[in-house]
Amino acid sequence: MEADPRRRSLTTRAPGARLTELMNMTQPTAPLSGENYFAETYGLTSPHSEVVAALPQLNVGKALDLGCGVGRNTLFLNQHGFDVTAWDHNPQSLARLQDIIARENLSGIHTGERDLNNTRFNGGFNFVLSTVVMMFLQPQTIPQLIADMQACTVRDGFNLIVAAMNTEDMPCPADFSFAFKSGELSHYYRNWHIVKYNEHPGQLHRKDENGNRITCRFATLLAQKASY
Repeated sequence: MEADPRRRSLTTRAPGARLTELMNMTQPTAPLSGENYFAETYGLTSPHSEVVAALPQLNVGKALDLGCGVGRNTLFLNQHGFDVTAWDHNPQSLARLQDIIARENLSGIHTGERDLNNTRFNGGFNFVLSTVVMMFLQPQTIPQLIADMQACTVRDGFNLIVAAMNTEDMPCPADFSFAFKSGELSHYYRNWHIVKYNEHPGQLHRKDENGNRITCRFATLLAQKASY
């Protein structure tokens, strides 16, 4: 597939042979038009609405996408200038993401096969996100995973988590290995500035035996690391 003609070159004013050299340098991808470009072009699910909503508050920089799947959020963030590290345990999902990266000649995306149940990490990220992933992890994983997310976030950086809950009024599917209780996720971030938190009902892409999308409550949190 040819490069998207809308992609803006950062090096069009470079003289002579230097132009080719500069064009090969790794730079975050310049913005493409339309937040649903990759969804429409490659049949992906659209970027998560909470990622789209959070974007205006974020400082563009380094992002870590935990449980990236085929890259709906990774590609969206990279499209808007982020250098993204994207991890998932599914090699087929990562292969599809790598294929899109190659077809679009994207840079600034670093994929890795990781089992979050057995992964410790650090670093310095402006934005760390996990959307609709934690319910597939082991319960004992969650405290350390959140601690690592917080530790690898730079001052004034953000964490975004969207994960299923198990409540009396809306029990989560029985095959989920983990689900938050009411107030549990926000308690982890009691020393951060919580920009947004709710426990609203939402729908999974999965369907029940009658063909209806499964509904349960989701804990949704966007929090900013304190600057002091």
